[in-house]
Amino acid sequence: MQHVLRISRKIDYAIRAMIHLAGIPEGTVVPFREIGRQMDVPEDFLAKILKTLVDQGIVRSTRGPHGGYKLARPAETINVLEIIEAAEGPVAINVCLDDDDACGRQPVCSMSAVWREGQDRMLDVFRRTPLSSLADRPVHIAAPAGAAPAASATIP
Repeated sequence: MQHVLRISRKIDYAIRAMIHLAGIPEGTVVPFREIGRQMDVPEDFLAKILKTLVDQGIVRSTRGPHGGYKLARPAETINVLEIIEAAEGPVAINVCLDDDDACGRQPVCSMSAVWREGQDRMLDVFRRTPLSSLADRPVHIAAPAGAAPAASATIP
């Protein structure tokens, strides 16, 4: 079954990598293999995603034996929408909202305004969510049935 309104793996992995980078001390670089291991992202795919994020200017890379990745600017100045658009480009939940592929039915379509409002609200949430707030959030790990509740942990 296809889920049309689904966040792509590329976006999911890009956000995971950015959360990890936001949680490291300022000035520190992290090898991409560590990011992949800590955030459960396949290394081959992660390397391509990190290159894209570097090309888009939200991540910096350092080469060499002590090289790695770090945020290009403070996490509080990067929002989730910026990460999504850096990874995949502009967001449009329907082709009628895509400026490159405008629908000819838009003037008579009763759904056009609904699509626009839904997209605007979603983008507003992404725009208002700074990366720093995600890096600081505790992760609650669900305990198996019958087990004692798990402790909270901060995302590494």
